[in-house]
Amino acid sequence: MRVLVTGGAGFIGSCFVKYILNKYSNYELINLDALTYCGNLDNLKEIENNSNYHFIKGNICDSKLVKEITKDVDFIVNFAAESHVDNSIKNPQIFIETNVKGTMNLLEAAKENHIKRFLQVSTDEVYGSLGSEGYFYETTPLAPNSPYSASKASADLLVRAYYETYKLPVVITRCSNNYGPYQYPEKLIPFFISKLLKDEKIPIYGDGMNIRDWLYVEDHCSAIDCVLHNAKDGEIYNIGGHNEKTNIEISHIILEIMGKNENYIEFVADRLGHDRRYAISNKKITTKLGWTPKVNFEEGIKNTINWYLNNQDWIKNIENKKAETK
Repeated sequence: MRVLVTGGAGFIGSCFVKYILNKYSNYELINLDALTYCGNLDNLKEIENNSNYHFIKGNICDSKLVKEITKDVDFIVNFAAESHVDNSIKNPQIFIETNVKGTMNLLEAAKENHIKRFLQVSTDEVYGSLGSEGYFYETTPLAPNSPYSASKASADLLVRAYYETYKLPVVITRCSNNYGPYQYPEKLIPFFISKLLKDEKIPIYGDGMNIRDWLYVEDHCSAIDCVLHNAKDGEIYNIGGHNEKTNIEISHIILEIMGKNENYIEFVADRLGHDRRYAISNKKITTKLGWTPKVNFEEGIKNTINWYLNNQDWIKNIENKKAETK
């Protein structure tokens, strides 16, 4: 079985690459990644010499390259995306280019090369914002509120259209907020950790009461594996951890584990279009496919913080690269 993973040098993609190679000894995996600022081959050092692993530096927006790579591929798992909301507010154009046009290139290549399964990795942010009660379901109407989530919703609709129009064997997964080792430090949890490691204050948007459901990255990868091999074509599956936390709760947990007090919290002006609450129902994937998350938040956050404490050179390398590109 040959699997093309796009964006496999990023946080979730690299975890999935390692997960698949460790689980399936007879699978050949191709990792296509443009190595933009959040793509990092250091995430994959433990498997870089695996004979079943092949890395190709390239962009999913390159339609010629994508069609060539997919000629002898069985599965495509599309992680490749611009994903930071703040960046999408400042520069929406690149989000449309990568997340919409890039996905279109992959779909065209999958159709032309008769791919057995195309899995689109998406986000719960396509559903918009929730009130204080209720959950996002797979049938919840799409109502994205940022250029990032709008670009992902657009990609999802394209994937659905290729199933309805061409009967391309597609599935879509939509996950809640991921956390764990190797996450780029612009995201909330590693951002807070990296700030505290430098003895700096952690900035919290607004009143800090925005709520997210948190999913440990390895649980997410096991869910994608489950969907990839067991789902029906054309289906959508929400993947959540049932770990709802406010941003201020997250900050307090991290401060306590790292031995810091609340004086390190700094409230800042709220983000534009900041969704108040995300909460995702994973009932469909648990009842239909038998998947359940294994890592509770208390265990996962300790594992995550310990990893960053023990891998501070990984963060420093990223910060040095950022400084070089300025």
